[in-house]
Amino acid sequence: MAKKKVEEIKKLRITLVRSGIGYSVKHKATIRALGLRRMNQTVEHTDGPVLQGMLRMVEHLVKVEVQETK
Repeated sequence: MAKKKVEEIKKLRITLVRSGIGYSVKHKATIRALGLRRMNQTVEHTDGPVLQGMLRMVEHLVKVEVQETK
């Protein structure tokens, strides 16, 4: 498997904007796995297929921004 060049790797800023209360246990577990514990908490992750799948599952609860890398 070829490694991506450093300039091609994207960092994503993920912010929890809605609570997981009232949603399924899977959604709550995904939020925790992303490292989000509180409302309006922001974490940074390197983009990848696993992360994209997790974000797709809870897209209605989070806000995603692409971090500019220099």
